[in-house]
Amino acid sequence: MIPAPLRRAGLVVTAALAALLALATPAAAHGADAPDGTDYRAEVTATSPDRPGLTARIVEAGARLELTNRTGRDVEVMGYSGEPYLRIGPGGVYENSRSPATYLNRTIAGDTQLPPEADPAAPPVWRRVADGPSARWHDQRTLWLESTPPPQVSADPTRQQRIRDWVVPLRAGDETIEVRGTLDWLPPPDAYPWWVAATLGFLVIGAAGLVPGGTAPGVRALRAVGALLALGGVAAVAFTVGRVLDAGAEGVGGVLLGLLGAQLWTLLTGLGAIAAGGYALARRGGADFALALAGACLVLFAGLANLAVLSRSVVPMAGPAVLARIIVASVLATGTGAVAAGVLRLHAAARLARPPARHPRTVPAPSAPR
Repeated sequence: MIPAPLRRAGLVVTAALAALLALATPAAAHGADAPDGTDYRAEVTATSPDRPGLTARIVEAGARLELTNRTGRDVEVMGYSGEPYLRIGPGGVYENSRSPATYLNRTIAGDTQLPPEADPAAPPVWRRVADGPSARWHDQRTLWLESTPPPQVSADPTRQQRIRDWVVPLRAGDETIEVRGTLDWLPPPDAYPWWVAATLGFLVIGAAGLVPGGTAPGVRALRAVGALLALGGVAAVAFTVGRVLDAGAEGVGGVLLGLLGAQLWTLLTGLGAIAAGGYALARRGGADFALALAGACLVLFAGLANLAVLSRSVVPMAGPAVLARIIVASVLATGTGAVAAGVLRLHAAARLARPPARHPRTVPAPSAPR
């Protein structure tokens, strides 16, 4: 039987999480086709001829090409048949609704069905789609779209190798500009050591739930689990910020918008783990339940959702790939460990609170008459 305060806390936390999930789900749909990891690395090597104020880069683990134009004049991105596709300039970003690239580039797979009005030979019909000087899009020239690796990679997948050089043509008035880059295969890392580290962390943290809760060692164990869960929450927040930066966010405002958009739920999960860890450090009532619930959310939304990081060479986070793997492994270890410790402590508390079984009183049998 779970005590009444724990039941009330569980109802409040569950309702709050359900509300947050409902708010976060629509936002998470944006950028949903960005990969959680890949073994193909796309890079921009040059813009030729070089123009001050015109920059290009790859974002979202290679999923999109970003072009920023601060030259003060319009620059057009050419589509796959040489037609105008995007126009980026002082007035914002415009797309040509007659260009097939407008529709093909809406998904990373490029499998959108073309509407009847898509005709690369037709005069452009421009439609304003964004403010600002930057545009990001899936460009098939920078991606490997096949389900199987290239033949040279299949022959030797353990070696880094160049797949192709690519070019995305631009036009500024009568001038032709090229964004040049490369697409390489990077051998995937071995995920086994990371799984071992996460499992060992889970066992060590979860074992804290076996320490009797009413003792001084039990109090120290509770605080230790809370501190480690809070660190896991900090790691989840760091990963979320890194993912927003990898998606092309710039400045504090851009990062905040990214956090409140597609990454809102993961951010809230990390913050919830930090709060639950602080709750346990303060030895508040219901701390065991908070540890178990926050740990489960951390594992589901910040750990399992990013498992590809452990086995992919290119990860959707700014910074070294090995740092992303350390973060995900620590999230898995602290989250699962907090779940195990919290559940074990709850079980022990419920067993101690259970009233002792009453044994029926034995009535002596009447003696037989003599």
